[in-house]
Amino acid sequence: MVTIKDISRECGVSPATVSKVFNGYTDISPATVENVFAAARKLGYTPNAAARMLKTNRSNNIGVLFADAVSSGLMHEYFSAVLNSLKVEAERSGYDITFISQNIGGQQMSYLEHCRYRKCDGVVIACVDFFDPGILELIHSGIPIVTVDHIFDRCGAVISDNVLGMTELVTYICEQGHRKIAYIYGGDTSVTRNRIAGFYRTCKEFGITVPDEYVQASWYHDPDSCAKVTEKLMKLEDPPTCIIYPDDIALLGGRNQLEGMGLSIPDDISIAGYDGAVLSQALRPTLTTVRQDTETLGRKAARQVIEAIENPKTYLTRQELIPG
Repeated sequence: MVTIKDISRECGVSPATVSKVFNGYTDISPATVENVFAAARKLGYTPNAAARMLKTNRSNNIGVLFADAVSSGLMHEYFSAVLNSLKVEAERSGYDITFISQNIGGQQMSYLEHCRYRKCDGVVIACVDFFDPGILELIHSGIPIVTVDHIFDRCGAVISDNVLGMTELVTYICEQGHRKIAYIYGGDTSVTRNRIAGFYRTCKEFGITVPDEYVQASWYHDPDSCAKVTEKLMKLEDPPTCIIYPDDIALLGGRNQLEGMGLSIPDDISIAGYDGAVLSQALRPTLTTVRQDTETLGRKAARQVIEAIENPKTYLTRQELIPG
C-alpha cells in the first residue's frame, strides 16, 4: 500500500509537505503541488478521505441546493452553467460537490439533516424558495452558506446585477425607437423585483409612461405561460411594439405565439430575452438578450464558500455584484 512517505521519497520533499498538498494548503508552490500529484499518480496513491476528515475536521464536501419552480433541474441553462463553473472551481480547490434534497432513498429529511448526513463543510444555495422554513433552518444553522441571486444578512452572496442588466436592455430598445414596451416578468423573487425596478426607472428616464397592462406576470423558463400572456398583450386595443420576456427559454413560447398570429419578427413586433442562452444566438433573427456572466458567478460562489470554510475567524460575509 502506497503511503505519504513513499510519495515524499519519490519527489524529494517532506511527508509534512505532501500532507499539506493533499489537504489543500495554499502556502505550497505550484511546482511542488504538481510534483506531489504527479508522484501520487505514478505510484497509484489515493488519499484516504476518512483519515483526512479526522485530521482536518473537514470533509472537503460542499453541498449545493438547487430547485427551480418549474422543476427543469439541471436542464435550466442559466443555473446549470453557474453550477458547472462552481463545480470546476471547487474541484480545483480540492472539494467535492453533493446535491442536497429532502428525499434520500425514499426517506424524508430536512435540508439541514441531509447536509449533516453528508457532512457538508459549506453550502451554496441557488434558485429555491428562499422563504421555505427548511431553507431558513439551514440559513440559521451556522454552516457556512453562500447564496446565488439572493441576500441574507448572515450569508455571503453572489448576485447578477439585474438592475444594470435591465437598464442596459431597455436603453438599447429605446434607442431603436420603441416607446410602447411591454415586460413579461417571472416569479416573485428579488431578481424579478430588481428587473422590474430597472425597467420602470429606465422607461421614466426616456419619458415613457408604461400602461399597467403592459407589465404582466408569468414564470421563468415556462414557454407555455409566456405564450398566453403574449396573446393577451397583442389583443390590447393599443398593443406594444416590443416585448421583453423573463428569459430566453420562456421567450420561445411568446415567439411561437406571435408567429402563430401571423406577425413577423422584427417587422411587425420586436422581442428581447434575458440570460444569454446559447440558443438565443441560433435563432433567426438573432435574439437581443442580456448574457449573464455564469462563469464568474459560479467561480466566485465557490471561492467565497471555501473562504468561509477554511478561514472562519477572518471571513466576513459580503455580497459580490456581477455585471452581465
